[in-house]
Amino acid sequence: MHKHKDKHNHGGHSHSSSDISGKKIFFVTLLNAAITAAEIAGGLLSGSLALLSDSVHNLSDTIAVAMSYAANRIAKRPGDFNRTFGYRRAEILAAFINASVLFGISVLLIIEAVKRFRNPQSINGMLMLSVASVGLAANLLSVLLLEKDSHGNINIKSSYLHLLSDTISSVGVVLGGIAVKLWNIVWIDPLITAFISIYILKETWGIIIKTTAIFMQSSPDLNLEELKKAVEEIDGIKNIHHIHVWLYSESDIYFEAHIDMDNIKISEAEKIYEETGKILKEKYGIKHVTLQAEVDRCKEKGIIKKHNE
Repeated sequence: MHKHKDKHNHGGHSHSSSDISGKKIFFVTLLNAAITAAEIAGGLLSGSLALLSDSVHNLSDTIAVAMSYAANRIAKRPGDFNRTFGYRRAEILAAFINASVLFGISVLLIIEAVKRFRNPQSINGMLMLSVASVGLAANLLSVLLLEKDSHGNINIKSSYLHLLSDTISSVGVVLGGIAVKLWNIVWIDPLITAFISIYILKETWGIIIKTTAIFMQSSPDLNLEELKKAVEEIDGIKNIHHIHVWLYSESDIYFEAHIDMDNIKISEAEKIYEETGKILKEKYGIKHVTLQAEVDRCKEKGIIKKHNE
């Protein structure tokens, strides 16, 4: 009967986000919620689909900022008996839900824009322009509020980019309002809607793909053959096999494997664990390492285990 030694070299959890200013985030969330409500009302009253699509973008900002803040707070909770890995994936779940809902709404807006191209409707250009201008000013204020914090906080940066892109789309709606007011070019309204919606589709699709990959415990972009070679150069290790490597969050890589070792003392094995962990951290960015030591136990020595039994 072979004894197995499990070594957990987790190090410190490297949170990519620092503490978020609660008051600032709360204010930005309220501001964007107010813009969203105003643009929905303005879009319905003026008949502007572009204003409605911009309100959806503003809604995405409100949800993104609020969910990002809430998920960030939840993610800081330590692991417990129910969540031994902790709550870091709360941020990934929030991003997935937010992106999926926005993707669906954007598809519906594009369908509606196509209908408007075929059957143009009259638009109140002045009301459209007025509401869009207020939205633009509020978006600019939100961008300025979060600009400083966006440099050292990935959560804030994602919200900041949401707001920055919405500021740009608001400029488009303002220009559309001017065109409708001065020249009655009503077809520009669904055109702007389509452009804004396509942009949102592009951004949200990338988030959906990335978060799905994390939930599926996909491997990060690592060369496992090269990694195997590097580990097997360590004195005392004959073979590393049955490797599992996955993304736990956007920045945390988890790694576990069996290492076939020479017949050595546990005190000597500890040195090998440390050296292996150091190589994996410095060369491949892996901070969470679990190694199972054995001496000629596994018959199958492939990098990936072929059977799960």
